[in-house]
Amino acid sequence: MSTEALTELGFYGLAGHSASPRDLLDEVRLGERLGLGSVFLSERFNVKDAGVLAGAAVAASSALGVGTAATNHSTRHPLVTATMATTLHRMSGGRYALGLGRGFDLLWDVMGLPRITSAQLEDAIGIYRRLWHGEGFGHDGPAGHYPYLSQDSSFDEDVPVMLMAIGDRSLELAGRVADAVVLHTFLTDETLAHSVAVVRRAAEEAGRDPASVRVWAVLATVEESIPEEQRLRKLVGRLATYLTGYGEVLVRANGWDLADYERFRGDPLVQGYPGAFDAIGTTDELLHLAEVLPDAWLAAAATGSAAQCARRVVDQLDAGADSVILHGATPTELAPVLEAYRAIRPTALEASSALPANPGWGRR
Repeated sequence: MSTEALTELGFYGLAGHSASPRDLLDEVRLGERLGLGSVFLSERFNVKDAGVLAGAAVAASSALGVGTAATNHSTRHPLVTATMATTLHRMSGGRYALGLGRGFDLLWDVMGLPRITSAQLEDAIGIYRRLWHGEGFGHDGPAGHYPYLSQDSSFDEDVPVMLMAIGDRSLELAGRVADAVVLHTFLTDETLAHSVAVVRRAAEEAGRDPASVRVWAVLATVEESIPEEQRLRKLVGRLATYLTGYGEVLVRANGWDLADYERFRGDPLVQGYPGAFDAIGTTDELLHLAEVLPDAWLAAAATGSAAQCARRVVDQLDAGADSVILHGATPTELAPVLEAYRAIRPTALEASSALPANPGWGRR
């Protein structure tokens, strides 16, 4: 297999609910050998600290882009987050991108943290960028009151910022202020095209080059050679977990029938379920959910043979995405998909026209 870097493709490290963060090291090494362009790292308040994982990924690779997708601005002091980013930026030789998201309102409520707003995100990004460019200043705004903030007056760092987005308001924010946007899993091709258009339009209205904002589609990728239980967990279990957490947002974004969503929410298995379906669901439970969920909802993923999955990747690019994260699968599981994709890879992405290795930069 050719190992030319596919900078338009990425994967999530520690896909699923891993109890062994050390597994990330081998995943990163193999992902880089296979030619994947970037690894994305989600944060969980257990054994998935964003800064630690990103440092490990940077150290275990030499060319792979590394992005947090996502952490939250509210869980660290802005000086701490800015320091994390500049450290990773320099340690990686410019391969790191800071990804931020809104998180879950219920989680912030029980943690005693304020719910995240667009105004807070925009304000926090402004703080980071001022710090990365050597400013010292006091600040009082939506992101908080800080008497004095400063890193180093000699700094002149360009660290890209990515935003996670589903709804139009978040997409518009990304177009205005972010360097890249990471969309959500299980978007239909039509919703993906709409999302790209919203980002591009918002960028243009803000006086930016619309093409400079890199748009990452996130494609659940479940190739047929993996065991059935894992296929169910990665496809049915993952979608069901999203739907129990913030399902109405995803359903409305896709224009899906709310009556189908209400039937799912009202199912006896779903009501009061004690955890995440993709983590603890049994095969029988997942088979039941596969009957409850509309087939069209599951069709938003890449399933079937390696060639069929590769074709779905190209569909995402045809819908307007610049890049695609192959979600929910390890590099080992993605190997046959990558081989099939290379055979149909759009020529516009080859050689000198390839995207930058850093997942936060578009064509510059």
